[in-house]
Amino acid sequence: MKLSEILKPTFWKVVSVIIVTVGLYSTYFRFTRGLGASTNLYDTVPWGLWIGFDFLGVGLAAAGFTIAATVHIFHMHKFEPIVRPAILTAFIGYSLVATLLIVDLGRPENFWHPLVMWNIHSVMFEITWCIICYTTVLVLEFAPVVLEKFNLKAPIKLLKKFSIPVVIAGVLFSTLHQSSFGSLYLIVPGRLHPLWYSPLLPVHFYISCIGVGLSMIIFESYLIARAFNRGLNMNILSGAAFAVLIDLIIGFLLKVFDFISTGKLALLTVPSKETYLFYLEILIGTFIPIFLLSQKKVREDRKWLYFSAIFVIAGFMLNRLNVCTTGLERSAGYTYFPSFDEVSITLMLVVLAMFAFRLVVKFFPVFEEEPILHSKQNNVLETKQIILSE
Repeated sequence: MKLSEILKPTFWKVVSVIIVTVGLYSTYFRFTRGLGASTNLYDTVPWGLWIGFDFLGVGLAAAGFTIAATVHIFHMHKFEPIVRPAILTAFIGYSLVATLLIVDLGRPENFWHPLVMWNIHSVMFEITWCIICYTTVLVLEFAPVVLEKFNLKAPIKLLKKFSIPVVIAGVLFSTLHQSSFGSLYLIVPGRLHPLWYSPLLPVHFYISCIGVGLSMIIFESYLIARAFNRGLNMNILSGAAFAVLIDLIIGFLLKVFDFISTGKLALLTVPSKETYLFYLEILIGTFIPIFLLSQKKVREDRKWLYFSAIFVIAGFMLNRLNVCTTGLERSAGYTYFPSFDEVSITLMLVVLAMFAFRLVVKFFPVFEEEPILHSKQNNVLETKQIILSE
């Protein structure tokens, strides 16, 4: 890529530069003036947009361990072409989470404290160590992609010898902390709204992250195909979409069982902001994508598959933000809305993450080199074009 091509201004490049510039200023303001001046957080509402976004980032990156386990442990090699993008998504997602945690905590010089100051009775301690260990696993899993670029065969052979234990460790660490994010809220039964509080919250978190992780792969594959003029392996993505459908159905049935067994069905008739947001979450993240993905023609159509993935991701985001913020507002007696600096820093990190993903895909063999035809219909159309041209 030439420097002139990189510097050539486009609408989205200009927007991205503005977002990053404003975000950098907000970051400086946050570290120099503190949380009180830069956020709308209070003692009664200590966790806001940043923690909610951390929950999102970890969940959206769940395809890393899901796809890796599917291919390397269960030997379903059909999904092997999307292992690398899944690992890259997970690595960037976890890097984003770690960066935002540093911004939220505000003391980056103390990053080493969890490494030596152990509190084995804390869920946060377990989450911190699992994130550290799983990020290390992601580095080892993605390292062959970088090494291939520089034709370093000896290190690649060495990494392949330990690939299975590394994948198993990744599944273990990721499973532990994906569910432990839900365990964090088990200690606040009197504060978290009953619509979201449940003894099964860790299970809900774990199941939902699998579906949204696979949806992120569909979402990214579509955008990368458009950006780099590639084809889409619809056979693989349709299989991933079917897995998302099964995951959504299981998650919904578990939620129904939870509401019936705990006697919370009556809460669904109470008119309140929480009730309306809960219905919106279920509608966007469960009902609509289940309806769409249950149709084979939708799973085999690239655009409809893309829109279905958007619904799953949007519903997941709404769920995590509801648990992290909305569900706690009533007990806190304070309505939280993120400040300008909270939003600008978050948007800056999202833009940087998207730029990093695109940059890695551009210069490293993340996706298959050969473009794949979109669908059977496209095969027919291209055959007709060849005949006509002759």
